[in-house]
Amino acid sequence: MEATFGPGITNVFMRPYNTKVWAYAPSRLDFAWIGERVAVPDLRKVLKSLCTGEDQVSWGPNALFRFPLRGGTGAVWASLGRRLPPRRVTLGARVTRIDAQRRTAICEDGRSWKYRVLINSMPLDALIRVAEGVVRPEAADALLFSSTHIVGVGVEGPTPEHLRTKCWMYFPERNSPYYRVTVFSNYSFNNVARPREQWSLMSETSESPDKPVDQRTVVADTLRALREDQLLPAGCELVTTVHRRIPQGYPTPFLGRDRVVGPTLRAFEDAGIFSRGRFGAWMYEVSNQDHSFAQGYECVDRQLQGGGPELEPTLHAPNLVNSRRNP
Repeated sequence: MEATFGPGITNVFMRPYNTKVWAYAPSRLDFAWIGERVAVPDLRKVLKSLCTGEDQVSWGPNALFRFPLRGGTGAVWASLGRRLPPRRVTLGARVTRIDAQRRTAICEDGRSWKYRVLINSMPLDALIRVAEGVVRPEAADALLFSSTHIVGVGVEGPTPEHLRTKCWMYFPERNSPYYRVTVFSNYSFNNVARPREQWSLMSETSESPDKPVDQRTVVADTLRALREDQLLPAGCELVTTVHRRIPQGYPTPFLGRDRVVGPTLRAFEDAGIFSRGRFGAWMYEVSNQDHSFAQGYECVDRQLQGGGPELEPTLHAPNLVNSRRNP
């Protein structure tokens, strides 16, 4: 951070923000994963913005993105799921044990499945524990992660003028528990019960053993900070608040991660188990939804073609994948 931005921006934004988003001190994090995953601003454009006062709204990898008109992000995956043959899909069956030697997955209700190749998307630490004998159990304890508290707020009336063009905003300050707030109704006007008559915010707060969060007060703390940060106007009418804690929100790129994750994934592959996805592969730089989907179909292609890691560029060549544009 200091080598790229200098001590000023690092002290004002980068260090406090990264501490809030990761829920661990930056000194505990590696940097080798960053590559093309984090866009670095163009110094000439920064100086131009300072001189002209104009924002570089077209900057960065997320300057343009798509979002479903109805149903939220889940609508994408529900639509894909409907294309699968129902007889080949079993939902709500919790896998509690994997016998890697017999290549059998056993569920909580006693049902079991034999497999030749198993593609796993459960968190890697959970996989280590249910597939005993493949990887040393202490490897699971070495995998750091953070939890995420989502607090949603529905508000009566039109979107305030200063928020009508905002998507997500970052907050390094100490007065707020959240590191990011999204004007969720700007993604689609259908994200509220009465479109154009209501608007909504979604905040995200990280939690870890190094950064505990009081679940009893996180909603009240969020509402207080939203008012202090002028995201909730004085006197506005709140329609609803929603709080959800996601136990595993971010796979942390901790120091020494690759020395733990790499051998672990290879050991499972030797046993016919290919662990993929946001927490299945435990690689934050390729853990977005599109990354995770690509990891899945590339892994299937690899099995069908009988190839090697070269057929899985998303997992094995993150810098290449993150630097290319998908039109």
